[in-house]
Amino acid sequence: MRKSVENLATSKITGGRRKPLRIRRKYETDRYPNEPINGAQVTVTRRVRGNNKKTALKSIDFVNLATGEAKVKKSKILKVLENSTNNDYKRRGIITKGAILETQEGRCKVISKPGQNGIVNAILLKE
Repeated sequence: MRKSVENLATSKITGGRRKPLRIRRKYETDRYPNEPINGAQVTVTRRVRGNNKKTALKSIDFVNLATGEAKVKKSKILKVLENSTNNDYKRRGIITKGAILETQEGRCKVISKPGQNGIVNAILLKE
């Protein structure tokens, strides 16, 4: 895993190395991505910048499904059909924003960020 997004010690035109002008900041460090899957609900709460908290999902088995008649239903997730974020995510069944899920009500598209919000909201797709 890379230590930060930014490379502080860049190279000179001649090929030599420069000394970094400053150290890395805490907010610049990378984390492993949180990749929620289908299963019994498990959440993780972590502290982020500004002393705020993020509730992330490790796994979830239900989705809040907006059906279109100003109603929201809780529906069971059967499987992940498509994930345009990453082809590998589709194969592994990772749920991200924009993923197409198969539920008991039908196909739906995820509109929330389950890895950051700790909830899966989706809208029902017309067949």
